Amino acid sequence: MNNAVIPVIAIDGPSATGKGTLAASLSAHLGFHLLDSGSLYRILGVAVARAGLSLDEPEVIAQVARNLDIQFGLHGSGSVALDGEDVSIVIRTDLGSDMASKVGAIPAAREALLDRQLAFRQSPGLVADGRDMGTVVFPDATVKFFLTASAEARAQRRYKQLLDKGIDAIFPALLRDLVERDRRDYRRSASPMQPASDAILIDTTELGRSEVMEQVLKSVTLALARER
Repeated sequence: MNNAVIPVIAIDGPSATGKGTLAASLSAHLGFHLLDSGSLYRILGVAVARAGLSLDEPEVIAQVARNLDIQFGLHGSGSVALDGEDVSIVIRTDLGSDMASKVGAIPAAREALLDRQLAFRQSPGLVADGRDMGTVVFPDATVKFFLTASAEARAQRRYKQLLDKGIDAIFPALLRDLVERDRRDYRRSASPMQPASDAILIDTTELGRSEVMEQVLKSVTLALARER
């Protein structure tokens, strides 16, 4: 099937707005492939940190991005491996989040990861979760969503996620880091995080997972029906 006619559901927004949970649930419901683009940037960030590379060497970092040995599901459903090592937990730590935002601000790194993301567009369809899915990676997406929530609500969600995984966390530090990451993501010169002009905006601050899923599924069902 021509990639241009393979449907894509783009879900963008800052961290801890519920994008990942929504994307996973939606892809399972539709039987579509899933792209968690944030994992790619987290993996790259961890690889850069482990190699002790300077963020002032964009071409070196871009080369690392092109050569990343990434495998999804190698150590079980939902797992992510780098060079054969399970890094599923490591990339979800503060280090993974912080470095993802920093390498994501490097144009050469984003360009290097673009082809990897485009390759996820396969039949019968794709649900793509990230920060520039609807604006840069898949501007022709069938339907686009941009999720938001208050910084406090998002930090609280992130705090609970880390504790549930047995990872120590300090709420004030999480909130501070989240606000700083938002600043970088919105202001970066390469693919700044912003809603596509035709995106459906959803504030998840006061919404539960099922409520968000219900809203999104209605719009997706209508959009897919129009394309048939």
